[in-house]
Amino acid sequence: MQRIRLRYTKRGRLRFTSHRDFQRAFERALRRAEVPMAYSAGFTPHPKVSYANAAPTGTGSEAEYLEIALTEARDPEQLRVLLDESLPTGLDVIEAVEARTSGLADRLTASVWELRLNGVTAEDAHRAVDAFNAAGSVEVQRLTKNGVRTFDARPAVVSLVASPASDGSETPVSTETHSSRADRPSDQPCAILRLVVRHVTPAVRPDDVLSGLRAVADLAPPVPAAVTRLAQGLLDEETGTVTDPLAPDREAAVALSTAAPAAAAKAPV
Repeated sequence: MQRIRLRYTKRGRLRFTSHRDFQRAFERALRRAEVPMAYSAGFTPHPKVSYANAAPTGTGSEAEYLEIALTEARDPEQLRVLLDESLPTGLDVIEAVEARTSGLADRLTASVWELRLNGVTAEDAHRAVDAFNAAGSVEVQRLTKNGVRTFDARPAVVSLVASPASDGSETPVSTETHSSRADRPSDQPCAILRLVVRHVTPAVRPDDVLSGLRAVADLAPPVPAAVTRLAQGLLDEETGTVTDPLAPDREAAVALSTAAPAAAAKAPV
């Protein structure tokens, strides 16, 4: 089987789709695009699609990932175009590579988030961020199906910075492969937070960090924050940057294409 890895987005009103909603839309897109999908065995076969670390409902994203298995080889870029045309605007397939390495999910160890706080001044945001970063621990509570859970959100936060405008200058993410195209519902001046958080257990989400800012600095935005994931991938502990998880597949493809002509030249006539 050929395996293809895709990066897709959740933009605009499509940020409110659940992961299950996206799964249904994506499977319909596979049928519309006539993709030769591999199916599981058993009484109820389903397409072999592996989803990795989906963003919570209500948050936008520029960096969602999945992997599909095909029974026939296809050109990744042509497949990307077909699937993108078969999905609604906002669920956009923006990149496709052939899987030539293992462990995509293992390379998603951290995320870069942008939190847009309408109605919050830059001064208040900086004060709250400084208090959060200075805290040794920040206990927050989350309502789960088993009741209220209390945990420390501080260790998972690699960096948290505030700025009055989202210009991308303070984003601790590799700009070679990711751009700061956040999903912004308005042009109203407001405070922008940039957050890099490790994927740990229990998972620390952007709303947990907002709860922590409320706890340590009494920061409470008058309207819900607009949250967008800008990137996710492998965390470089030395620099605090998040690298592109599809880069190893691209590098492997380049190495293979370079090695093929050399091997052909050495072959006996």
